[in-house]
Amino acid sequence: MAEHRSMQRAALLDAARSLLSEGGTEALTFPALAERTGLARSSVYEYFRSRAAVVEELCEVDFPVWAAEVEAVMAAADGPEGKVEAYVRQQLALVGDRRHRAVVAISASELDAGAREKIRAAHGGLVTMIAEALRDLGHAEPRLAAMLLQGVVDAAVRRIELGAAEDPDAITDAAVAMALRGVRG
Repeated sequence: MAEHRSMQRAALLDAARSLLSEGGTEALTFPALAERTGLARSSVYEYFRSRAAVVEELCEVDFPVWAAEVEAVMAAADGPEGKVEAYVRQQLALVGDRRHRAVVAISASELDAGAREKIRAAHGGLVTMIAEALRDLGHAEPRLAAMLLQGVVDAAVRRIELGAAEDPDAITDAAVAMALRGVRG
């Protein structure tokens, strides 16, 4: 029974990711989740009390995986500048991943305080990850520099997701160049 519930919950989260990546937050409804998973709408409520609860669980499940991928690429990079480049490139490489599209769609939506706090904490983990490399580069305020660097990444993510006239690789290269020039001071 527990295994069945776990599989159903995973199927609901997978359906939520697809709905968010295909149609944004408006697409994430309980009737749509029920249709995608073959469950009755009332059954969806047995797993999640609200749309915000689905969002919170997606953040809890997906963001650590995404952050671990960024962290692994950074760990393999040489030197602090290599870590900065890896940090930017990996986040931008993940833009096409539906887990990322779901997290972006989630962050753009109206969320309750609990869900917003979980997203802030997850982003805080990314900032902490890069702050060490910035400290190694000699920044007096590595956390502030890390938050500003994340702003560059976030702007590049939005540009790629908008389907901008520029090629995603060109956006990535520009973001990396801007980040590296900025962290060198």
